[in-house]
Amino acid sequence: MMSEEIWTIGRILKWTEQYFGRKGVESPRLDAEVLLSHVLGKARIYLYVHFDEPLEKKELAAYRELVRKRVQRVPVAYLVGSREFMGLDFRVSTATLVPRPDTEILVQAALERLKKIPGTEGGAVRFADIGTGTGAICLSVLRFLPGAEAVTVDISAEALAVAKENAEALGLSERIAFFEGDLLEPVKGQRFHAILSNPPYIPDGDIDRLAPEVRENEPMTALAGGRDGLDFYRRLCREAPPMLEPGGFLAFEVGIRQADAVAGLAKEHALIGQTEILKDLSGIERVVVAWREDGAK
Repeated sequence: MMSEEIWTIGRILKWTEQYFGRKGVESPRLDAEVLLSHVLGKARIYLYVHFDEPLEKKELAAYRELVRKRVQRVPVAYLVGSREFMGLDFRVSTATLVPRPDTEILVQAALERLKKIPGTEGGAVRFADIGTGTGAICLSVLRFLPGAEAVTVDISAEALAVAKENAEALGLSERIAFFEGDLLEPVKGQRFHAILSNPPYIPDGDIDRLAPEVRENEPMTALAGGRDGLDFYRRLCREAPPMLEPGGFLAFEVGIRQADAVAGLAKEHALIGQTEILKDLSGIERVVVAWREDGAK
């Protein structure tokens, strides 16, 4: 592959696409383009208008190393150090989950509902993001809801460091406070218009069936949700409702076939009235919203 032959952008992309395909890599063409764009420091569109451009030896060497790691199932986001989410660029590390498109449903749901909370016109809302990882959820909400403020919690100091870096890069550091600790414990006694979370929800028995990219690379503390995957929802649904302002809401991302169970857990709390279940673009029930009734005490 990387001999003294001349390797153009077009040729190396075609070779890598075929190689990734033989090795069972999902999205072989896209992965090849993202990795090569990273090596060249160019946008992907650059590749399409420079197919005949030859690569330098140092570029080939760097690309070869990324291809080798990708075949070993290291996620592309970890190889390039970032992932796009809600049109924004987020730094990632092995201390954080890679942000998924499905989680954008949670962000969009939060934005729509936060804008309608009475008495918060102009974006004067305060919300919490529990288990923040990269900060993709809370920082996206802040970016698209000027005037809002957030607190965010993660049990991992390494993940919080990544989230803080992303907040700085997006110019949002002054509107967010970071807390290290276990779920809601670090923010007990505070009140919020919304509490958002994408907690660990993979049942323990399903961990071994995850794709190797996930199972062997992403932090297990952000994946494993206990025997039935609902351990963290039980705690959140028990502890979070009293921390909501009247008329506020909880919004959680959930796994496949978990929505009804999570909505049921929320309804067990005396302060929770209405619940909603929202589907993702594939028709999978992906987000549960649970409202604290107006006037609840």
